Amino acid sequence: MHRRGVGLAAFDRQQTTKGFQELSETISQSQVAHLNSQLTQFRSALTHFASTHRDKIKSDPAFRHAFQQMCSSIGVDPLAGPRKGGWWAELLGLGDWQYELGVQIVDVCVSTRERNGGLIEMSELLRMVSKLRGVSDGSITEDDIVQSIKTLQPLGTGYQVVDIGGRKMVRSVVKELDDDQTTILALAQEHGGRIVEDMLIQRKQWTRERARAALENMLLRDGLCWLDDQDEQSGRAYWVTSVMKWDV
Repeated sequence: MHRRGVGLAAFDRQQTTKGFQELSETISQSQVAHLNSQLTQFRSALTHFASTHRDKIKSDPAFRHAFQQMCSSIGVDPLAGPRKGGWWAELLGLGDWQYELGVQIVDVCVSTRERNGGLIEMSELLRMVSKLRGVSDGSITEDDIVQSIKTLQPLGTGYQVVDIGGRKMVRSVVKELDDDQTTILALAQEHGGRIVEDMLIQRKQWTRERARAALENMLLRDGLCWLDDQDEQSGRAYWVTSVMKWDV
């Protein structure tokens, strides 16, 4: 048998398919060129914004927060290093400012770790960092602390913001809090850091054995509290140092 040649209909289909492919490539190239043009204009506008408002972004907490929110909404990371395309950091000097704040956060956390076990209340950290920087006018905010802690995460040092009883705290050690520790911390916050076994028995319906074991673990294993074995009211009280106020 003789093979039949390609008919005109098949030839037309091939030509049509080829035409669609060429049109698709042309449209794609046009779209890419248009997108590149838009990105160039967008970057130019951001560069102008950065140069115009640089000082205000670094000095005004409210404006800085709004700026960071804007960056987040458009997918721009103002703290990314040059290798990650973080040209915002270069234009604003914000990256250096944030890293410097991060170093001071580490300084405070490390210097207080012996007494609080690596867990410090956000307001206390903010107060001590502000004092270290010599500012007291609210120029450093909780949001600044949170953003700086994010810059520490690649170091794998365990710095993390956690919520304990509705209050923000900063953990500077690589360990998770269990449910009993979280309960004790939340209750201690209500009493200026002081807690005794009877509070857990009465408020949380714990057994005395559970209350004592949890408090002793926080004292001996985790270093999160101190023991006062001459407490005037109960004879034996624990002080959770991370929720106590320190005038330093």
